[in-house]
Amino acid sequence: MNYRNYFYFFLITLLCFSCSKKEIEKSTINEVNLEAQMIEAYKEGLKELKSGDVLFAAKKFNEAEILFPQSEYAPKSALMAAYSYYTQNYYSDAIAELIRFLRVYPNHNDIVYAEYLLGLCYYEQIVDEKKDLQSITNAKKTFNSLITKYPNTEFATDAAFKIDLINETLAAKEMFIGRYYMERKKWISAINRFRVVVDDYDTTIYVEEAIHRLVEIYYTIGIETEAMKYANLLGYNYQSSEWYEKAFSIFNKDYKKTAIKKIKKENNSILEKFKSLFN
Repeated sequence: MNYRNYFYFFLITLLCFSCSKKEIEKSTINEVNLEAQMIEAYKEGLKELKSGDVLFAAKKFNEAEILFPQSEYAPKSALMAAYSYYTQNYYSDAIAELIRFLRVYPNHNDIVYAEYLLGLCYYEQIVDEKKDLQSITNAKKTFNSLITKYPNTEFATDAAFKIDLINETLAAKEMFIGRYYMERKKWISAINRFRVVVDDYDTTIYVEEAIHRLVEIYYTIGIETEAMKYANLLGYNYQSSEWYEKAFSIFNKDYKKTAIKKIKKENNSILEKFKSLFN
């Protein structure tokens, strides 16, 4: 009786081991098969991207990611799908893929590139500073985030350069609105716009004109102390600029006439010296 029990126990153990082994072998085969399919889909994506069919390329990259999400190719596939859309200006699709990538793969080695590409997708949609405010805001926010988190990368350097260009665009928008209010004699609204340029975008090419406009407005509405304050600011920082001369002429009406006479006199003097060489 005991021998029979031992025999049954041995038989059951053997069967269990055999089934377990088959399950392991089946799982391994399936995993190898999935990985092979994933690599094939990834290669197809690269091929289609090179040929210019970016929509089908993105589809194959997405397929590769879904086939074997545990693989190291999965995040690469997600990023390549986004890049495929970006190359042909499908910005909305690229942005959706990149936002998903940042959420699903927050610790991936290429996370800085993903953030940079996201910033580019917003940045390259900026066409008109008067209309594309959402794209401008999103681009600046994304690039600022990249610079904060990855300050010592080449992506941060380029992001900083693009933020400077964005600030030029934002300053241009404020100047456009400020001039609009100024033409309609809405002085307070115009002052607020020009002050934004002076306070927030003082490194842009528009700051000199903005200061001059403030001199003009304050002088026009009779607040000469403020007008003089901004004229002095313009003179201290930009004395050689045309806007400084214009601001100065507001307080000295004869300034332009005197300057013109002086220039003519200097030119005549040079001309006489030149003529004397031939005497």
